[in-house]
Amino acid sequence: MDEEHDRAERPAAALHAVLRSRGETLATAESLTGGLLAGLLTDVPGASATYVGGLVTYATELKQGLLGVPAELVAEHGVVSAPCAEAMAGGALAATGATWALSTTGVAGPDLQEGHPAGTVFVGVAGPGVLRSVRLQLDGGRAEVRRDSCAAAVSVLTDILEGCGGEERVLR
Repeated sequence: MDEEHDRAERPAAALHAVLRSRGETLATAESLTGGLLAGLLTDVPGASATYVGGLVTYATELKQGLLGVPAELVAEHGVVSAPCAEAMAGGALAATGATWALSTTGVAGPDLQEGHPAGTVFVGVAGPGVLRSVRLQLDGGRAEVRRDSCAAAVSVLTDILEGCGGEERVLR
């Protein structure tokens, strides 16, 4: 395994440890990360104790059909938005029965989407008494934005579980 992958896997392993200690589970709903978040989470030995699965909903129609993201929400806010990230996370929670759900939506680049520049990412979190999102502005090319989105999603949920919140951030 390469050093970069090891660096990304350590926080994922820590998240699994926190979930395991609480007896809780996790699901994912991904758009711009296209399954990378699920891959990162399942690279950790023993992930099956806490990770129940995920949905890759790259197309808007799948966000609506599989996750129940309302068409009106998409029309009003777009898919690159906090409300969409939150609806995706809530939909993953409902679809899987997990305790927690993480979602990723945004612009990997290089082109603008819905007027947002590459690197604009929203991470959604749904869980017991929690439905929130964090806006990120990430630097780098398409691969870096997607990879860093996964790392940020893991960090956001870990922060929430450890009581640190997870406010809006700009990662460079």
